[in-house]
Amino acid sequence: MVMRCIRTEMRQHRSADLSVPQFRALLFCRRRPGASLSGLAAYQGLSLPSASKMVDVLVARGLILRLEDAQDRRRITLSLTAKGSELLDSAQEATQLRLQEYLRGLSASEREIVEEAMRLLREVFAPTEINEISARV
Repeated sequence: MVMRCIRTEMRQHRSADLSVPQFRALLFCRRRPGASLSGLAAYQGLSLPSASKMVDVLVARGLILRLEDAQDRRRITLSLTAKGSELLDSAQEATQLRLQEYLRGLSASEREIVEEAMRLLREVFAPTEINEISARV
């Protein structure tokens, strides 16, 4: 439920002229700088031509850079521009403010419990080297 709330808030704070799939593409590029076009297509559940068209729009808007891979010219890599990063930062900041409003109703001791639970969850779900390697394969 918490993640659903966060995702909903992030989408609500995206630029009005940016579709949800485009916004998700920006988030993907932030998490995976230098990702391939095929990686984005797989993440979005799109065909390569559809993903390419979406990226074309984001490149034209100055939100994503599309570059040829230095070692393999057939491979296209994607990364955020400063403008794309700023757009995501703005949505994230607005979302964090909204989440603070939700939590403001908790007592100090309840907020401490939530903070401790988040710390424990971070330890349990923090990516390990093995998980990171298997995610790349």
